[in-house]
Amino acid sequence: MATGAGDLRAKLHFQKRVRCDDGHGNVRGDWQTQFTCRARLSPLHGSEAVQGARLEGLQPYAVTIRYSFAAASITTAWRIVDANNPDRSFNITAAATDERRQWIQIMATSGGADG
Repeated sequence: MATGAGDLRAKLHFQKRVRCDDGHGNVRGDWQTQFTCRARLSPLHGSEAVQGARLEGLQPYAVTIRYSFAAASITTAWRIVDANNPDRSFNITAAATDERRQWIQIMATSGGADG
């Protein structure tokens, strides 16, 4: 896990789908940023599961952020978008808070279908 602010080098937008009316009577789900924060973004290496994901064109990442009230509501229905490269997004596969509520560890993948 990250140990200090210096480890949090990536700036990420955390988004969830929000149902909205398109003005023609149709309802669609657009991505809406819930909050933006600094994070540690680490690609995973080595395990058999990681190698299998890479064969499928996916790259698993471990994302570490500071605990906050907004971050505590993250679910697998959300996605992450790189603030410096909006074309780069990550699907969240799991999120867990540490026992002291200082950090949230998120497992995410890039390279798959968005959302």
